[in-house]
Amino acid sequence: MATVTFVEHSGAQHEVVVPNGDSVMQGAMRKMLDGMVAECGGGLACATCHCYVDDAWIARVGPASEMEQQMLDFSSNETRPGSRLSCQIILSDELDGLVVRLPESQF
Repeated sequence: MATVTFVEHSGAQHEVVVPNGDSVMQGAMRKMLDGMVAECGGGLACATCHCYVDDAWIARVGPASEMEQQMLDFSSNETRPGSRLSCQIILSDELDGLVVRLPESQF
């Protein structure tokens, strides 16, 4: 299990325990957090689960795949060094404590 801290655009923080093997997106959707839409359900077919990985975690999370980078180009939000699609971040014990920030909206 990994605890992920989601920071909404409003600044509200939510610590969510997510089973290993699940994605960051799945954890956010279970809690119905503002700023997460995930229209494609994690199929890497949209960019509505865009999040910003906290700077301290970028190296541990690892880089986005080429396909993910292409999808991020379609995001309605500005891309930053920590931009990732949350459906592509799979949780493990190594990511326990991960902090991600959610955009104001995904559209």
